[in-house]
Amino acid sequence: MRFADSLQLATRAIAAQRLRSFLTLLGIAVGIAAVILLTSIGEGIHRFVLGEFTQFGTNVIAVAPGKTKTGGSTSGLPSSARPLSLEDARSLERLPHVIAVTPNVRGNAEVEGNGRTRRTLVYGVNAKLPVIFRSTIQSGQFLPADDESSARAFVVLGAKVKNELFGSDNPLGQRLRIGGLHFRVIGVMAPKGQFLGIDLDDTVFIPAVRAQELFNREGVDEINIAAEEGVPSASIAAAIKERLIARHGREDFTIVTQEEMLKTLSNILNVLTMAVGALGGISLLVGGVGIVTIMTIAVSERTGEIGLLVALGAPRRTILALFLGEAVALSTLGGFLGLLLGFGLAQLIHLAVPALPVHTPLSFVLLAELVAVSIGLAAGVLPARRAAKLDPVEALRTE
Repeated sequence: MRFADSLQLATRAIAAQRLRSFLTLLGIAVGIAAVILLTSIGEGIHRFVLGEFTQFGTNVIAVAPGKTKTGGSTSGLPSSARPLSLEDARSLERLPHVIAVTPNVRGNAEVEGNGRTRRTLVYGVNAKLPVIFRSTIQSGQFLPADDESSARAFVVLGAKVKNELFGSDNPLGQRLRIGGLHFRVIGVMAPKGQFLGIDLDDTVFIPAVRAQELFNREGVDEINIAAEEGVPSASIAAAIKERLIARHGREDFTIVTQEEMLKTLSNILNVLTMAVGALGGISLLVGGVGIVTIMTIAVSERTGEIGLLVALGAPRRTILALFLGEAVALSTLGGFLGLLLGFGLAQLIHLAVPALPVHTPLSFVLLAELVAVSIGLAAGVLPARRAAKLDPVEALRTE
């Protein structure tokens, strides 16, 4: 039997039972649409989260006091670990391939100015912070490169703090009271927005030594380092480790490279994307069961037709291919309909909720259609084999 004849027979068989065929391919379509929709949302969130982290650059290395086995910064709970110092930060500036280093002292304090008061996050840093975290100044300037042991009492406001305290007025040159210390405003940061739920504009920046005085601390919470682009962060981390061990006498600190953090985060997000895709894939199994059921019924209904084909000399492999072709055709059409439905729903969700990132990779589209065809092929094997094994005499007798 020619391929064109087989295709025509399969098409007529599908068209003869339009409602049944439509309901069968609809089962596959819903499964494919669920997979496409869930993986699109998962991939979109994946890209969004990685984009949030990489907005600060991809060459940032953080050093925190206290050694942890799993990586990451310490919890902030009381610890006997030796604190990092301003001298530690200065010693790291002299390492090869290090562009900038800033100590980081964090705390929460009340900021009073212009007759208003606001509690906000205070960062004690140095003049290199904009280089490390790719921050920009909206007006004025950032902290000057003073000697850290005698840095002047200057403050740079985040965009939100500036608006809350001064509104549309120019804050440059105004005096603020932070905790029990007085500072002069010399700059305002450009709006940065949210970062994983943290408002980066609701902050103020003061010299690290002043923050130590404000929060009554001897050490710093963290040291942030910016390395040259293109230089492996692992080699720079090794140099940092060697320098700090030489200063401290032991490894009582934790080094976290952004490259390592992004790799771990990407792996976690990939697992989550595959997990939600697998949940949608359960619908595909239901669709596969539907194809098995429909093809089994089709074999029972067309027993006489099968017997006639075999009696006329059609090889059993032709009968097998005929019914497999019908199953694959149903699943392929269902897969195509599911792709349109899933992609359309993903775009509608993105239009309705612009903040929710949605991205449909081409690889997912091709994989989903391949899965649909595979399900049709697998689901059609048993009914097709049953049709191919029918005895022609017995099959004709059913007419």
